[in-house]
Amino acid sequence: MERLPAKSFEDLIVWQKAHQFVLMVYAMTECFPKQEMFGLTSQLRRASVSIAANIAEGFKKKGKTDKARFMNIAEGSLEECRYYLILTNDLKYGDVSKLKQQIEEVSKLINAYSKAILGSGS
Repeated sequence: MERLPAKSFEDLIVWQKAHQFVLMVYAMTECFPKQEMFGLTSQLRRASVSIAANIAEGFKKKGKTDKARFMNIAEGSLEECRYYLILTNDLKYGDVSKLKQQIEEVSKLINAYSKAILGSGS
């Protein structure tokens, strides 16, 4: 069965998975210590939102180089989140295993989406 082209960024599985990651991050950081509100809580939330936001922004870009650039920015934010998850774990602020699984899936999807963009004729 052939998939129809995405009409909006919300149709992209990569965006859907990134959005799920953001929701998971928000839920987890609710339990962080209050003194982290302007530290780790803010940084992790900002970086996670940046992943989904850059996928969304890149969706409307016309050229494949421009689209791929936004996927690369999303990958950078994803790597930033990886570090924050290590820090969260080391500070014993919560169990990050589900978030690590989700971020790994998002990473693979961004990589595949980037390859598809750069391999396409548009």
